[in-house]
Amino acid sequence: MTTVTQMLTARAGWRDYLELTKPKVVALMIITSAIGMLLASEGAVPWSTLLLGNLGIALCAGSAAAVNHVVDRRIDIHMARTQRRPLAQGRVNPLNALLFALALGSIGMAILLQWVNAITAWLTLGSLLGYAVVYTSFLKRATPQNIVIGGLAGAAPPLLGWTAVTGQVQAEGLLLVLIIFAWTPPHFWALAIHRKAEYAKVDIPMLPVTHGERYTKLHILLYTFILLAVSLLPFVIHMSGVLYLVVATALGLRFIDWAWALWRDSRPHAAIKTFKFSLWYLLWLFVALLVDHYAGVAGWL
Repeated sequence: MTTVTQMLTARAGWRDYLELTKPKVVALMIITSAIGMLLASEGAVPWSTLLLGNLGIALCAGSAAAVNHVVDRRIDIHMARTQRRPLAQGRVNPLNALLFALALGSIGMAILLQWVNAITAWLTLGSLLGYAVVYTSFLKRATPQNIVIGGLAGAAPPLLGWTAVTGQVQAEGLLLVLIIFAWTPPHFWALAIHRKAEYAKVDIPMLPVTHGERYTKLHILLYTFILLAVSLLPFVIHMSGVLYLVVATALGLRFIDWAWALWRDSRPHAAIKTFKFSLWYLLWLFVALLVDHYAGVAGWL
């Protein structure tokens, strides 16, 4: 007799497999990796590196995301944000999802090794394993500092873009990682406050669950000050100019303003609004880095 799960799995389509890759998250990662490539170059980045490098990184990131779906499938069904995911709904079989992840990761690694360079390939593999294995399978359930420690894997894309062009791990590329590393806790903890009840229901020790909202809000505020300081370092080391300095300062102060409002409970729905602002913050910060870089190359600044 055909089971309900088998019937649902039979209806799995390409959109379900696309959803396994978390395309919106991967898109943001690829934006930062592409900007890393452009920042590493004084001129135009070769099309082969730009296209194949980002394709390989995207495939590996999608592979890690698919593994995350498999590991979290039993808790996803209990959370409003994730309960419609293909594995949570039974539309995709866990084994098929793992095979899909293996195929994506293998193709991505092959592209990076063959057409980009070995250091980018191995750093990408390390990032994949850091997110899919270390964070998803262990840290997420082991410590309220999960997102701080595991955030290093998610911060890697701009460095991967940098090494794809230069073939070297350099200070500027590492600084881009540091910016995202400092951005991740206030970004994700704001969402964790908004989804606190759901994380508590599935026994995931996010900071608001283990230490309370007040404690988490204080740490979000403190991290936004750290982020502001870190975001100014590209200007300090002469990686960027005055244009970036102005934009980074304005964005950083606005992030602090949202964190302060969250801490003071002075605006409605401050947690989810802070989370949403953090997405725009990162995008515009990296755009400012890029515009400043090419303005300097062109001699406009």
